[in-house]
Amino acid sequence: MRFIIQRDSLLQSVQDVMKAVTSRTTIPILTGIKIVANEEGVTLTGSDSDISIESFIPKEEAGNEIVEIKQPGSIVLQARFFSEIVKKLPTDTVEIEVHNNLQTIIRSGRSEFNLNGLDAEEYPHLPQISEEHIFRIPTDLLKGLIRQTVFSVSTSETRPILTGVNWKVENNELVCIATDSHRLALRKAKLEAEYTGNYNVVIPGKSLTELSKILDDSSDTVDIVITENQVLFKAKHLLFFSRLLEGNYPDTARLIPNESKTDVVVNTKEFLHAIDRASLLAREGRNNVVKFSTIEGGAIEVSSNTPEIGTVVEEIQSQSIDGEDLKISFSAKYMMDALKALEGTEIQISFTGAMRPFVIRPLHDDSILQLILPVRTY
Repeated sequence: MRFIIQRDSLLQSVQDVMKAVTSRTTIPILTGIKIVANEEGVTLTGSDSDISIESFIPKEEAGNEIVEIKQPGSIVLQARFFSEIVKKLPTDTVEIEVHNNLQTIIRSGRSEFNLNGLDAEEYPHLPQISEEHIFRIPTDLLKGLIRQTVFSVSTSETRPILTGVNWKVENNELVCIATDSHRLALRKAKLEAEYTGNYNVVIPGKSLTELSKILDDSSDTVDIVITENQVLFKAKHLLFFSRLLEGNYPDTARLIPNESKTDVVVNTKEFLHAIDRASLLAREGRNNVVKFSTIEGGAIEVSSNTPEIGTVVEEIQSQSIDGEDLKISFSAKYMMDALKALEGTEIQISFTGAMRPFVIRPLHDDSILQLILPVRTY
């Protein structure tokens, strides 16, 4: 194998596939990046057997030659060294040449590296996914769906199913739900084409986080294919495979209250900043708890009290308060995460009592909601 390639294009692809490579793997060859050169261009693959990423560099794009293939072939190179080398090469073009004994020479300017490669035939094959059921989502919407839900997945392995985001497709709508059993994030999106498939799968939160980092902020669409145990995201020149989590996701619909006893409408930014200030004194230890209560004249009091440090109290004017008076305590971190995920200048918080979960949603937008369980404070 021998080809000459633009360094920037190679580096971008290497950085993308590196997101799937891990040093902690039971299959030694997976610590490497697989490189395949053929008539069309160069394909790089990285995998940790949960996530696999394939990045394709075409021979030319928009009339510019990116790769010149001298001799097709394939090799697996140690990811850690290869990525560091590409990052630090001196000139804009790189020549990669593999000899019969898998010795790989990387040349750029006056610099020459000699790496021991591994046989690409030994690299595990990517899952073959038949593409009969594809649905498409614009890239920016997909990144939004991930950003607004993935922070609520559980970080504990005691219930592995909760470390993923539940994706349900029915009636031409995608619903994404994440919960760690103390809070829940839900986001819905209409699917554009007349899509008839029905799915109910759980995608690992870690996979979605990595996918979001790789996708650029374009308005191109991403094709999504779901099978029994895999999901494939296809963007331009990029394939991203992830395994699905096994098991049934809990039925979260019954957690979301239908009626409320107190509804408060506040300015999102103002409220977020107040919670942030109140949490300054509550960050010690694990208790990060903020108290919230309605007071006379349509105002809200946000306060926090840590005996050994001190107290903070702040009053915020609400747009409106309907219903019963209320005192409730909750995690400042959960509330701040929720507020950052919501879009819109005003939010409505619906409470059904001091010890019941409450719902936060943007005013006049039903596609997204956040639910938080309060904290008992005596």
